[in-house]
Amino acid sequence: MTEELRLKILLPHSIFLEEEGITNVQVETTAGSYGFFPQRLDCVASIPPGVLTYITTAGKEYYVAVDRGLLVKAGKTISLAVRNAIGGTDLGELHKSINEKFRKLDDLEQESRRVMSYLETGFVRNFEKLVTD
Repeated sequence: MTEELRLKILLPHSIFLEEEGITNVQVETTAGSYGFFPQRLDCVASIPPGVLTYITTAGKEYYVAVDRGLLVKAGKTISLAVRNAIGGTDLGELHKSINEKFRKLDDLEQESRRVMSYLETGFVRNFEKLVTD
């Protein structure tokens, strides 16, 4: 029987992935690219935005695009706490999903900035009225 890893990917609002039966996890850290196997010593690593790859005991390869966060390997468990994640089995589809999601985030950010500008302008106008009256 081969040794197996357990992978958990946590988002601020939910658990994105919790899977057992993993033989290998490849991830880019701020210190370089690392492969995690069951025998690897426990560690903590900072994760920049990138793609995590993991292979199951069945030999199936999966990809997860992760935003920045933190990785902790403790025993046979690898836990990642990241800001955002998108998963898939095809890198092309994953790339497309990432672009769509970021486009939506950009639209939301622009709308938020517009609303904040409107609120700030209203605040300044009301403050000027208060000072001059």
